[in-house]
Amino acid sequence: MKDVGIVGVPYSGKTTLFKALTSVGTAGGRSNQAVVDVPDERLKVLTDLEGSKKTVHAKVRFVDVPGGLTAQGIAEFRQTDALCIVLRSYGPDADPAGELGTVEAELLLADLASIESALEKGRKKARSSAEAQREVDILERAHALLDSERSLREEKWDEDELKFLRGFGALTLKPWIVVANVAEGASDEVGGLPDGSLAVSASLEAEVAGMDESEARDLLAGFGVEEPGLGKVIRASYRALDLITFLTTGEDESRAWEVGRGAKAPEAAGVIHSDLERGFIRAEVVHYDDIVAAGSWSDAKDQGRLRVEGKDYEVKEGDCLNIRFAV
Repeated sequence: MKDVGIVGVPYSGKTTLFKALTSVGTAGGRSNQAVVDVPDERLKVLTDLEGSKKTVHAKVRFVDVPGGLTAQGIAEFRQTDALCIVLRSYGPDADPAGELGTVEAELLLADLASIESALEKGRKKARSSAEAQREVDILERAHALLDSERSLREEKWDEDELKFLRGFGALTLKPWIVVANVAEGASDEVGGLPDGSLAVSASLEAEVAGMDESEARDLLAGFGVEEPGLGKVIRASYRALDLITFLTTGEDESRAWEVGRGAKAPEAAGVIHSDLERGFIRAEVVHYDDIVAAGSWSDAKDQGRLRVEGKDYEVKEGDCLNIRFAV
């Protein structure tokens, strides 16, 4: 499960968006957190086809920090996997591009302070350690980038360097999802923002949060909203984090699982349970579309649609897996 922090300047509507996405109010304390299901219509289809007793969605946790980009907020956001930046895009004085610049500057400064502190400690250790010197070299590159007002994502880092920098919870290294908080019934087009930015009316979405799903869709449709904000934000988060969904199905349950794009079959098996990765033998694979076309997993197998794949198989979006393993 991935954590997505909701960030914004005061009055941007970030807490309203949190309520809209999670259908819960704010609880106070260090942060407001809520786990929500990842919408996936394929699960209901599989549940019906296989007669599954349970349907289990993949999950995402949203995190909203009272006060926003305070020291406490920065510390909380460092623990997240991605940041959802909310920008007020309604009213005559709205300046979403300016707000984005303000948030980016705050995140850059936070990373710069963290890197400077690490550099000071690292240089002392580097006098007697080659490993510490390598870390100092990485930190100096990061410092130069941030000092020139550029995010850490703009540099090409190798896997070891990325792992090291992620250890600091670097905010400008995380994927960002930009959400323009628009007025009810406003166009999805918001100028001056990066490609891929989303338009969501947080107040409208919060109004329908907790309503019956069909009623909520009808109300949103009346304002020209074809897809609820939750689905839009989660899909954007999956794209930003480079995640795909694979599925398992059977009599007990139909379930969705997240895994990084490019993951091999044993890694996907490990998402289900570590024993499956350790004892991986093979994966039986039928794509979701083939199960639907055949009518069930067993019918797809009978029709020759099932493939047996080994350790080098790269799992694809919508694959349904049955893992064979030995402990």
